[in-house]
Amino acid sequence: QQHIEQMALAIEDGVDVIGYCPWSAIDLVSTHEGIAKRYGFIYVNRTDEQLLDLARYKKDSFYWYQNVIDKNGLGE
Repeated sequence: QQHIEQMALAIEDGVDVIGYCPWSAIDLVSTHEGIAKRYGFIYVNRTDEQLLDLARYKKDSFYWYQNVIDKNGLGE
């Protein structure tokens, strides 16, 4: 959220922002923290030791970002 807020300020200052790419849509494995640090909007059911069923579940942040997209970055 803070990154998007800063982009809005940059646009107000005249910066030509053409897009925004979040780090990752689904959880990914960090090179130094394994799966313990989960970055994505979609949870992947696995651990560092076990793949489990690899089911995907939308996190609260998924719905937050979906709203950001629907509002073109404006509002909550």
